[in-house]
Amino acid sequence: MSAARAKLLVTSWSTVRYELLNTPICDLGLSIKGSPVEPLILQVERELEDKGLAFKPAFYLSDSWGCPNEVPAVGVPFYLADRRLSRVEEEQTGEIEDGRSTLMYLRHEVGHALNYAYRLWELPGWSDVFGRFSRPYRDAFLPDPSSRDFVRHLVHSQYGRYYAQKHPDEDFSETFAVWMTPRSAWQRKYRFWPAIKKLQFVARLMRQIKNRPVPQINAEPLVSPVSEMTILLAEHYGQRAERYRAAAQGYVDDKLCGVFPKVRAADQIAANLLLRRYRAKLCSTISEWSGLDNEEVTTILDKLDDRATALKLKMPRRQGPEKMLELTALATSLAKDFAYTGRFTG
Repeated sequence: MSAARAKLLVTSWSTVRYELLNTPICDLGLSIKGSPVEPLILQVERELEDKGLAFKPAFYLSDSWGCPNEVPAVGVPFYLADRRLSRVEEEQTGEIEDGRSTLMYLRHEVGHALNYAYRLWELPGWSDVFGRFSRPYRDAFLPDPSSRDFVRHLVHSQYGRYYAQKHPDEDFSETFAVWMTPRSAWQRKYRFWPAIKKLQFVARLMRQIKNRPVPQINAEPLVSPVSEMTILLAEHYGQRAERYRAAAQGYVDDKLCGVFPKVRAADQIAANLLLRRYRAKLCSTISEWSGLDNEEVTTILDKLDDRATALKLKMPRRQGPEKMLELTALATSLAKDFAYTGRFTG
């Protein structure tokens, strides 16, 4: 790969990032099926089966990890469904879940969902072990790092390994997650901790419900499903999307839209056909005028083709020669910018 092409690949990410940040989250076409997070969800479902539990919560994409109050559904951060969005998340927040931490979050949220599905907190003994489920829930709490009355599972949360101390509902979910995790060796690890009684209680409770019919999923509204997230991705991060334009080197959409504006014409063709039909001629002319080699010019033409296709740009068929001249001028201008600066100017 030439140095110029390597620079262009970096530039292309700036373009992709800008486009993502300017897109409403609901229009990003996100789905768990076929996404990077799907195999991890399937693994957790297999773990439930291995434990003899028929219950499987509903999983959906949301703005963050969570489980709607008393609804047996697990919200999964939408950015985990797309590697590009995961990269944006990491750039914006400085962190991103890896496979291990994602599994930990999933097991924790499944604990909530199971609790809600079977209303376990109403069963005899639950409150004696974990405390009152109805206790006020507060986001802020003061953990006791020395306490061994609680398991330590969700080490990536705000309060690290002390998250079980936040509320009885969290205490149960953390305990369930430790019990559920394959090869966690909880019997040995917690054998001298008072928390072992909670793990033993969960183990007994799971044996009791494994043969129970799977409850019907509550039809209550989900919290922040991705289909209802109409804000721009930039707004999700509390930013104005416009500020990313300056950093979006290589952004050519405006220039392409200037060459191929929306018009009303009966006989129209896709703009990318012009690029493909005269590709060899364009490559030769641009290379001669800019001094770039054919590989570098081809990369630029690929970029224009990709954006024209993505934007679904069209042109009146009769304007072919005129648009060919404009397109040659645009591509040559971009090529000269790239030749002199190592980047596109926007």
